[in-house]
Amino acid sequence: MSKKKCLPWLLLSVYLLGTQQMKAQTKFTDAGALNPREQMMVTISALTAGGNLEALKTELPVALDSGLSINEIKELLVQLYAYCGFPRSLNAINTFRTVMEDRKAKDISDQIGRPILPADTKGDHYERGRKVLETLSKTPQSKPAPGFGEFAPRIDAFLKAHLFADVFESDVLSYKQRELITISALAAMPGVEGQLQSHLQMGMNTGITEAQISAVSEIIAKRISKTQANVLNKLTGKPSLPVTDKDMMVRISEIEIFPEYLNEYKGILKEESAASIRLEPGVISLFAMYQKENPAQVRIVEIYANKEAYQSHIKAAHFQHYKTATLKMVKSLKLVDMADVDTGTMQNIFKKIN
Repeated sequence: MSKKKCLPWLLLSVYLLGTQQMKAQTKFTDAGALNPREQMMVTISALTAGGNLEALKTELPVALDSGLSINEIKELLVQLYAYCGFPRSLNAINTFRTVMEDRKAKDISDQIGRPILPADTKGDHYERGRKVLETLSKTPQSKPAPGFGEFAPRIDAFLKAHLFADVFESDVLSYKQRELITISALAAMPGVEGQLQSHLQMGMNTGITEAQISAVSEIIAKRISKTQANVLNKLTGKPSLPVTDKDMMVRISEIEIFPEYLNEYKGILKEESAASIRLEPGVISLFAMYQKENPAQVRIVEIYANKEAYQSHIKAAHFQHYKTATLKMVKSLKLVDMADVDTGTMQNIFKKIN
């Protein structure tokens, strides 16, 4: 297939693939409905649920400097195991441990906070948890829970006796803070709209306001994706955010590599592309490929949320490394800026993916 015939297909394919990686890169308010400590709770919860450990490592010191105590962050990360699983909770806890070791080595003192007491081993855990859930939901909770609790009684027991008793009973965090943490984590995760809807109501029962939920949405859009923020906006009756910016950049890089460097080049490119997608909210896609009949001919379809995101990208350390490390490997380079033929149709592609 010729280059001219390939381009429309390439662009369409990367639009489809790229939107799954869409990150917000726009101007937001300061989320003023949430105080700095609450903003950091939302950020840490969302990044943990999203598995973005690099960003989490950067934000944890900010959280400590914003006034969150060590034990509040520990308790937050422990709670999240129930919502995003042990692997991401444990990864986040180990990241926090590394941050604390680094701060200790720099003689930075942080507030420990209220002691984390061991769970009460006496009494009926299930009954305690059931009462906590009644307080949060403001509705009677039958035993077992109808539906899933009748079908799988053990999960109902774990939910009540462990999560809402052993975890939620710890007074290091208030019910309101715990619901803010839960909402933020669920808002960052696809496929959990039902649980998010339930916790939105419980959160409001604990005193979380609509303005604060809107502030959570702004943080989710900025740190996770506009797509996930729109899930939260839909559930709360708020307008959806456009998933693309008017000055979104689409570019095809046409690169020819000296054959003797091809394998080395592909390794460096793969590493740089992965880092860009993982670390840069405004880099939507770096879809790299090569011609089957001529592997030295490499093509990269690049999509950036806007021009600002592109300027930030070319200054990033991982891109600068790629640029300098591959300089001798590149025989020729041509950058072709692209524009969509039908903006409305392309917007619908993003919506259809969502």
